[in-house]
Amino acid sequence: MSIASDKLEIIRQQVQYHLDHAEQSRLTPDQEAALKQQITDRLESENAVLIAHYYTAPEIQALAEETGGCVSDSLEMARFGHDHSAETLVVAGVKFMGETAKILNPEKRVLMPTLEATCSLDLGCPVEEFSAFCDAHPDREVVVYANTSAAVKARADWVVTSSIALDVAEHLAEEGKKIIWAPDRHLGDYVRRQSGADILIWDGACIVHEEFKARGIADLKRVYPDAAVLVHPESPASVLELADRVGSTTQIIRAACEMDNRRFIVATDQGIFYKLQQQAPDKEFIIAPTAGEGATCRSCANCPWMAMNELETLAGVFDRSDNEIFVDPELGARATVPLQRMLDFAARLNVTVKGNA
Repeated sequence: MSIASDKLEIIRQQVQYHLDHAEQSRLTPDQEAALKQQITDRLESENAVLIAHYYTAPEIQALAEETGGCVSDSLEMARFGHDHSAETLVVAGVKFMGETAKILNPEKRVLMPTLEATCSLDLGCPVEEFSAFCDAHPDREVVVYANTSAAVKARADWVVTSSIALDVAEHLAEEGKKIIWAPDRHLGDYVRRQSGADILIWDGACIVHEEFKARGIADLKRVYPDAAVLVHPESPASVLELADRVGSTTQIIRAACEMDNRRFIVATDQGIFYKLQQQAPDKEFIIAPTAGEGATCRSCANCPWMAMNELETLAGVFDRSDNEIFVDPELGARATVPLQRMLDFAARLNVTVKGNA
């Protein structure tokens, strides 16, 4: 299965539209400060906490930290919300992240700046088509990436993050089990090559990571031969081959802090640069180049849906009726099973599960 070409074209048009909109709607410092204060006051009065993904804009991440919230990957966002005393979770990210937060916190209200913020991996794996695909291969264990809808998670045997995907695949291979992997074909191929597991891969991709090209990174390496290359495993195999470290968002940040290099070429969404520069302020980070006619590094290395998490939309998050996340309780209960299976497996490995997107 693959995303239809017309759907991909619509997705790419959305990319450019939202980037153009972001350019047109930049706030003055005074406007930004006023919105931040408004949001801070409402979070307090509503007994709410802001949890933001690494790929959101720097001002959103900073606000989450300043107000006692969380900046992390999507699973850790949900866990933070579970442990926090707030009655309402405001999730700055994309829709599947809000759903994951609701699944793990069914008793809490979960709001998002907009429910239009989605993900090409989620869009490219509709539950009806995916269920039929699984039904056609009943002898395989179904493993899905966390970047999927609640309904797809509920159809799976395992939900995995990029930081534990390889461990789970190796575990299943040792048990002699064959795997269906969804939705990211690049991450699935990486896991298959590294683990040697028998994996049948759904044909989906992240529109941000798929745009990184090996030739551009090789050209940059010639300019900066001392730079280490950090790559998210949702990138194509040719890009992964150039990496000094392949890892999830959290693992990329950790690598930048731990490695001796003073300069890094980073192949993932540019939103991560806020946390990279915060955690390693004495180091230099260069966004990996992308390709495509008329493309720029910025246009392809920023998720357009993450860009929908703006201070303006966040300021109105408590005043609308169209931005609350609901997950059917029965569906949520079924989706919890493969999520908990991963968490239990991680506990047995003594592994902290972080870094799915």
